[in-house]
Amino acid sequence: MSATENTPSLPFLVQTNDPQAENNLYPFVFLYPDGNLFIFANNRAILFDYSNNLVLKTYPTMPGGQPRNYPSTGSAVLLPLKIKGEIVNEIEVLVCGGAPKGAFVNANKGIFNGALDTCGRIKISDSNPQWLMETMPLARVMGDMLLLPNGHVLIINGASTGVAGWELGRNPVLSPVAYRPNNEVGSRFEVQNPSTIPRVYHSTTVLLRDGRVLVGGSNPHDKYQFTNDVLYPTELSLETFSPTYLDSNSSALRPKIILPVTRSKVRYGKQLVILFTVSGVVDPSSVSVTMVAPSFNTHSFSMNQRLLVLDGGKASKIIGRSRYQIVVRAPPSGNIAPAGNYLLFVVHKEIPSPGIWVHMH
Repeated sequence: MSATENTPSLPFLVQTNDPQAENNLYPFVFLYPDGNLFIFANNRAILFDYSNNLVLKTYPTMPGGQPRNYPSTGSAVLLPLKIKGEIVNEIEVLVCGGAPKGAFVNANKGIFNGALDTCGRIKISDSNPQWLMETMPLARVMGDMLLLPNGHVLIINGASTGVAGWELGRNPVLSPVAYRPNNEVGSRFEVQNPSTIPRVYHSTTVLLRDGRVLVGGSNPHDKYQFTNDVLYPTELSLETFSPTYLDSNSSALRPKIILPVTRSKVRYGKQLVILFTVSGVVDPSSVSVTMVAPSFNTHSFSMNQRLLVLDGGKASKIIGRSRYQIVVRAPPSGNIAPAGNYLLFVVHKEIPSPGIWVHMH
């Protein structure tokens, strides 16, 4: 068989292309726990069997039909995967922000339309999946979305008018927003303290081991421009954002992992005993273990990003003061947790420990 015959055909990317704007570049792609790919481009999504070159499911168009991909750049995450036994029962995707139809053409004429202030959330594992639309407190294009160790989502960076591209964004959004997926609709978003540094096109963000978020970059020019005679000069600085769980008032509730040691190897499906300390009072029913795959980012999308909530029992106190253990089971397969490095956290009352690196194999 020739290389050409082995190459998947994806008419979906032709069908989602908007004339003069595209609006389907850098599509949002997630590995479904059965090994297929969820692909979102523009305002639509499919489930794709890349091995057999088959579209298995076509999802409804997001209500409103507004574009969410470059240059009308929004962002997306696969919400935390809660493992029960060998399976994940519910699989959800959250897509936020973007720019309205026509915004790219208008921005090239010097007209900067307001960004989208909506998110779409869809349970892609349902037999009849439908979008749930939610309104963000701040409109945002070119925002980054990052999964935090406790399962919350951080929405950060970006602009409130224009689109992605050279010189095409205006009015930076300096305040991040936290999204709490398990809260009731209407109480999921919370505006966080602002930065003082505009982070627009080509900015990025990544989760650190201690739970902080490293934020850097921004360059809306086709070359480096460091002088103040341009809007939003090239930005080479780095800064960190500390989510609310790092507040000093929470220190007594914050776990610290004793065992396993960092860089431990973890085998699929095997039992994992985790020892940790907490200086304050522990609620055993509020302890969980999460694993976060490290992401790599371009154009407001953090690829490889994945958060797993491991299957396991409640925490129990063992020998020694303030020392506890929890027994969980490692992810069952490479489709649920692709082989490689993960940050592992113990989370108590939504407050994560510092992470340790583990290697899934």
